[in-house]
Amino acid sequence: MTSRQAAASSGAATPLLRMRGIVKQFPGVRALDGVDLDVAAGEVHCLLGQNGAGKSTLIKVLAGAHRPDAGEIEWDGRAVTFGSPHAADVAGIATIHQELDLVPWLSVADNVVLGHEPARFGFARPASAERTAAELLRRLGHPEISPRREVGRLPAAGQQVVSLARALSRNARLIVMDEPSAVLDSEEVANLFRVVGELTAAGVAVVYISHRLEEIRRIGDRVTVLKDGRTVARNLPARTTPTTEVIRLMTGRSVEYALPPRGPAPVGDPVLEVSGLTRRGEFTDVSFGVRAGEIVGLAGLVGSGRSEVLETVYGARRPSAGTVRVRGRVLRPGSVPAAVRAGLGLCPEERKSQALLLAEPVYRNVSLPVLSRFARGGFVRADVERASVRAATRQLDVRPADPARPVRTLSGGNQQKVVLARWLLTGCSVLLLDEPTRGVDVGARGEIYTLVRELAARGVAVVLVSSDVPEVLGLADRVLVLREGRVVHEAPGGELDEARVLDLVMEGSRG
Repeated sequence: MTSRQAAASSGAATPLLRMRGIVKQFPGVRALDGVDLDVAAGEVHCLLGQNGAGKSTLIKVLAGAHRPDAGEIEWDGRAVTFGSPHAADVAGIATIHQELDLVPWLSVADNVVLGHEPARFGFARPASAERTAAELLRRLGHPEISPRREVGRLPAAGQQVVSLARALSRNARLIVMDEPSAVLDSEEVANLFRVVGELTAAGVAVVYISHRLEEIRRIGDRVTVLKDGRTVARNLPARTTPTTEVIRLMTGRSVEYALPPRGPAPVGDPVLEVSGLTRRGEFTDVSFGVRAGEIVGLAGLVGSGRSEVLETVYGARRPSAGTVRVRGRVLRPGSVPAAVRAGLGLCPEERKSQALLLAEPVYRNVSLPVLSRFARGGFVRADVERASVRAATRQLDVRPADPARPVRTLSGGNQQKVVLARWLLTGCSVLLLDEPTRGVDVGARGEIYTLVRELAARGVAVVLVSSDVPEVLGLADRVLVLREGRVVHEAPGGELDEARVLDLVMEGSRG
């Protein structure tokens, strides 16, 4: 028996963390309704559940960000109450949230040591902070990230690595990882798993949250499943519990999501034409067309320029060269309003910072691009607006089903559905999807796949970017493979497999 297996098998008797009967209520919703969780030292305990099941609320209670309304927490055998994130941090609990809480205008090193900055005689020691950050980044397999670089200028995957480094700098006894692999490529995920193995070998406990069930089987020891704010299964063996059983517990369904079948090959002239699009330092001479009803996928490693291409097409970035045409008309470069008027919609990679007005209600976030549609005589007809939004959000099963609810109170997956509902309501002719299923549970993922196919069947031209290569190959009619900012291969989605795509994207990085 390995040390991790021993830790897992003894976890019920001598847990490092024990949470019992945790209840948390917000106005109009009981987010947690008596949740139990045990975590042993030296194990990877996987916490699973659909979006809205209560996972994020539970870890915020553990991290001291929320106070429970009822229930008990025991830490290392003693009853505790974490009144603030600082109290949890001091106790030895570090949390890597799905929506990263880095300070974008500070350097990488400053973010890594934030809250426990090295000092001597009351004076900060920036050189020591930079050495610490550099050592941790090397450990994570990313020595190329400079400790002096401003965090806000890093891509999403780079920021995730910095967040991991910050958690490691705490010398924590328990680390909570909420969707840590969502924006990482396969090599970076392998590095992450290596570090997790080092941590658990040293006796550190890890609570691992992921919607990628294959990861759970690879890395996990035990599994706890939440559904509708309740614990529906505890201490399941991660490697031997059938995937179908886990999905049934999470969703009430016994089959995993399936990619819907492709329709007939689209014909006709392109709706979207991208010609020689270039943005210095990011991508060069990218050209492709998308017909009505066609789904074109962009595959490549993080940093290959795939997200930057989408944002430039949408006008959020200004190109150095090249043109974008919609139905034969050239779009004004670097203009989002011009793109929206032409019928483009974008679901960006970072929904909180790039797509949502977090303090506004769901209905206003959905109706924003077409608010004038509901106006008469200078006044917005709120009843018509809400009814239209309710119909769009119902199609996507946004939970809770309350258009007046502030969008910041929704789970990450339901926030993603709100962004999709926006373009569903708008009726765009070109839809740009960047990581559309990031942080989305297995039930909702299948619903999003079906929706994308339905939109294509209605004649919408779709461009899809995803870190999940099987997702790109399964959804896209045509796939463009990007490496280091250039298109290196193009083929029908049905003629490529994951191994071939990975071979293409990694070819230039081989030594």
